[in-house]
Amino acid sequence: MKLIYIRKRWLLSSFLILLLAFAGWQWSQPSAITTTGQVTNPENQFKINLVTGEFASKTEAGKEIEAYRWDPGTIVIPKGEEVTISIYGVNGKEHPFIIEGTDYKGTVQKGKETVFNARFEKEGTYRLICLTHSSIEKNGPMIGYIVVD
Repeated sequence: MKLIYIRKRWLLSSFLILLLAFAGWQWSQPSAITTTGQVTNPENQFKINLVTGEFASKTEAGKEIEAYRWDPGTIVIPKGEEVTISIYGVNGKEHPFIIEGTDYKGTVQKGKETVFNARFEKEGTYRLICLTHSSIEKNGPMIGYIVVD
C-alpha cells in the first residue's frame, strides 16, 4: 500500500488559488444593473406618474357598466418635499379633479398630460377625487390616495 504525502505548502497554495478564483467570480457578477439617462430636473427629482383608466363589463341582464380609476391608486410621497405629479389621460374625455384638503385642482384630458408641482407639509392621506366620476352612479368612484409620510 502506497501512502500519499501532502505538504502544507501545497495545501495552502491550493486553498489560496480556490479563494482567489471564488473572489474573481464574485467580483465579475453584477450586483446592480447600470442604467443610462440623466436626471432631467435635478432641483426637483421626485416625480409621480399616474394615468386614467377604465374598466367595462356587462351584467347578466346585458346592462353595460364601467368604472374609472387613477392608476396607481395609491402613491406615497415624502412630507415637506416638492414633488412633480404627472397625470396622463388614457380613458375618458376629461377628468376635473381636486386633492381633498388642499388647493390643488385641475383637469386631465384624454391624450394629454397634466403636470403640476405639489408640496404637502402635513402627514396623512389625501384623496385625489375626479369630480366627473365621484360615485358609483357616475361610473366611479374615481378616487386615488396620496399618502404623505
